[in-house]
Formats: sequence, structure tokens, C-alpha cells
Amino acid sequence: MKDGIYPPMHTAEHLLNQAMVRLLGTGRCFSSHIEKRKSKCDYRFGRELSAEEIGAVEKAVNDVIAEDLPVKERFVSPEEARSIYARHGIEQLPASPSDQYRTIAVGDYDEILCYGPHVRSTAELGIFKIISSSFENGVLRIRYKLK
Repeated sequence: MKDGIYPPMHTAEHLLNQAMVRLLGTGRCFSSHIEKRKSKCDYRFGRELSAEEIGAVEKAVNDVIAEDLPVKERFVSPEEARSIYARHGIEQLPASPSDQYRTIAVGDYDEILCYGPHVRSTAELGIFKIISSSFENGVLRIRYKLK
């Protein structure tokens, strides 16, 4: 565990974010808290999720886990980093201590700038489970764990 971040849960966050984008049209989470026992992600959304939507998100994440996709880092130029961020609807590129930005790619399912630790393959994650969700003041919070 590097810097207090548990790599499997951090990688699961990437999968959850992409599932939310693909299935529900949200942006990536704007806030997260990643821990070994359970984690949470906050999304700007207009309502609570139905039980069917929660099941569909869980299935999407678990399907990617089952694919045993490689999780790889690569370093890109500021121009390519801007392009990756733009694909995700993110306008502001974070500052970088060098002329390169680190990305994490989960197979061809997801790629985003990231500085945290990750697993080498989605098969290392186990089973993804949404343990609860709530909605308040335009914020959808999803709490999840890995089994």
C-alpha cells in the first residue's frame, strides 16, 4: 500500500467511474475516499439510482474484472494529457512536476491521468459490490467494497 491507498480499491474506482460514464452518462467522480475495507465515490447526478441501475453498474464492473485486463501505466506529453482529459469532459489539466503526465490504462476500457498505485490486472480485484448509494443536493454517493 503506497501513500495509504489500497491498489485494488483504487483500480476498482477507475472501473466504477467508467461504468458510470458508459451506463448513466455521469462524469467521473468529483470526490472519492479510497480505503481497503470500503470506499466511496461522489458523482454529480440528478437522482438516486434504482436497484436495477445498481445491479447493472455492479455487473459492468465485474464483467471487466472477469476479463483479466492488464492495468498499465504510461507517460504522455502535456498535449496528449489534455486530449485524454478532454475525452472525459475535464477541462483543467493538473500541474505536473515534469514535462510528462502519468496515465493508467485498464485494457482498452479506461485511461485517465493518475498518480496512485494500481494492481497489474483486473483479475486481482475479486468481486465488486456496491454496498449502498444515496442522493442529496445533486450528489450521488456510491459506497463499494471488494470481496
